[in-house]
Amino acid sequence: MLMDFLLRHHFAVPLLLLLSASLFFTAAFSLGINYGQIANNLPHPEAVVPLVKSIGATRVKLYDADPRVLKAFANTGVEFIVGLGNEDLARMRDPKQAQAWVKANVQRFLPATNITCIAVGNEVLTLNDSTLSSNLLPAMESVHSALVSLNLDKQVMVTTAHNLGILDVSYPPSAGAFRRDLTQKLSCILDFHSKVGSPFLINAYPFFAYKSNPKQVSLDFVLFESGSGMVDPASGLHYDNMFYAQVDAAHSAVEKLGYKNVCLQISETGWPSKGDNDEAGATPENARKYNGNLMKLIAEKKGTPMRPNSDLNIYVFALFNENEKPGPTSERNFGLFKPDGTPVYNLGFNTTGLISNNTSSSAGSSGSTTSSGSSPAVTGTSSNGYLSITADDAERLPSGGSLSFLCLMVSAILAFHL
Repeated sequence: MLMDFLLRHHFAVPLLLLLSASLFFTAAFSLGINYGQIANNLPHPEAVVPLVKSIGATRVKLYDADPRVLKAFANTGVEFIVGLGNEDLARMRDPKQAQAWVKANVQRFLPATNITCIAVGNEVLTLNDSTLSSNLLPAMESVHSALVSLNLDKQVMVTTAHNLGILDVSYPPSAGAFRRDLTQKLSCILDFHSKVGSPFLINAYPFFAYKSNPKQVSLDFVLFESGSGMVDPASGLHYDNMFYAQVDAAHSAVEKLGYKNVCLQISETGWPSKGDNDEAGATPENARKYNGNLMKLIAEKKGTPMRPNSDLNIYVFALFNENEKPGPTSERNFGLFKPDGTPVYNLGFNTTGLISNNTSSSAGSSGSTTSSGSSPAVTGTSSNGYLSITADDAERLPSGGSLSFLCLMVSAILAFHL
């Protein structure tokens, strides 16, 4: 009777969504979402809070430390990764500057806003900037020292996110290895992670592998729909999707440097709903399949073939389409939602009316188009910079075979009670 009543009354739809979520999903589901703001038409952060809650997101990653966002999410319990931009790395080497930044951008929002991590820089090592790369680890160490001095190091971790272009070998996954020119820097960064207990973050995008070579890379394989998949000839492990193959290639690279104890997590992955003529696969249907199947894996708490019990702590890219991002059309169309809060494609959540149409007065402090803005950003390097499974590797991947599309019950991933 209650459901019949709610269905007949449009104003009660948000309540129906909450009831549906509580009936079909448990609090164990934990979705992470990237909240980029390189746009001039996004709603005010206060209006974004109910949207984030409605999709069951319990973790949010920023590319800055926007005070409007951090204030808006106070007392919600949502976990935050805040970002420290690439342009700030040099001055973070100064302990006084690092402590001032932590006080202004982290400490003053605690404990009301649940900030648990600082991402220092973004995809720094694949920008081909030696000065920037040399500043990365000292900045991370300086920020961590600032947290220690403020007695916040047990609450807030320090890390940095890497483009999978740091890999030199990626096929088969068991042969994964870092680029030789980056091995020393990555070894030192992994040593830092090992000592302080923070995760090694990677941004994994099967889309870019498919875009680079759509004739050789199976679309089913990158969309989590492959029936045959591939078997790693060295390990004997079976991979039915490229995402897991990419992640395990990174696992192998980390292990080869002797840091098997360091936790590897996924700071970005996603699929664009629109692209240029030369961006194969960038369609709403493919984006729906990729993100829908990804969310199903997140809900099932599945690890990779190499690490079946690991928690990848995946952050989906991204919450909104961002209309001021540079680069090809796909860059502006990774969002799950349009600026008005309506879904770009159907993933099962109906959020109409949950956020207002009032836009922010500015693009926010992450509204720049620097390399530290929301990713994936075009860096001017070859497309291989985005790949774990490279164009050469793709020739050895399965080119056919598919599994009928698994019906995604994402309608359950609608809301959680804070």
